[in-house]
Amino acid sequence: MKVLIVLTSHSALGNTGEKTGFWIEEFATPYYVLADAGAEITIASPKGGQPPVDPKSESADAQTPSTERFFKDNELIDKVAHTLQLSEVRCNDYDAVFYPGGHGPLWDLATDKSSIKLIEEFYNHKKPIAFVCHAPAALINAKAENGQPLIKGKQLTSFSNTEEEAVQLTNVVPFLLEDELKKNGALYTKGKDWSSYVKQDGLLITGQNPASSEAVAQLLLETLKK
Repeated sequence: MKVLIVLTSHSALGNTGEKTGFWIEEFATPYYVLADAGAEITIASPKGGQPPVDPKSESADAQTPSTERFFKDNELIDKVAHTLQLSEVRCNDYDAVFYPGGHGPLWDLATDKSSIKLIEEFYNHKKPIAFVCHAPAALINAKAENGQPLIKGKQLTSFSNTEEEAVQLTNVVPFLLEDELKKNGALYTKGKDWSSYVKQDGLLITGQNPASSEAVAQLLLETLKK
């Protein structure tokens, strides 16, 4: 099993002067679920090199066993520091793709042409695509073979409007992800704020928030094994 993980390269949290990036837990948990099951994992980002980390994901209350494992894993830390540039990545080399969240994807992966093309190719070649939290932003501009939005009529989830409100970033983010997905025809549902909630619609797997990252990775693994 060869899995591609795509991280954001965007670090500015709107005009707040604060930083954002990828959410460590949403990367580390799925990484270890997949790697421990024998998957060979490649990491890429739009700009390549070291992707920015959301500083809030380094706070004490955001830690889990997988993040603690990550902070001690020098080999993986080094691997993350040397991500491939997304434009150099080819769909044919992988069996599936996984997108962790953090607020960064709202700014770059939502409109990144290389990312959009990859998602469309994975999906059209019948390969599973998985996203957690804010990462479904990468789906907004992806198109199905018929030219319609890829997510039109698909059951999915993502970070919700109520969760965005809870972290007080409703007026900072470039768009509200839940609204944008619905606007593109997605059949959006959500669970309780901050609790694990995942949806699978064929090859499309999505999770609502950081608590959902393990369940998304497990579903991706089961789908790959089929």
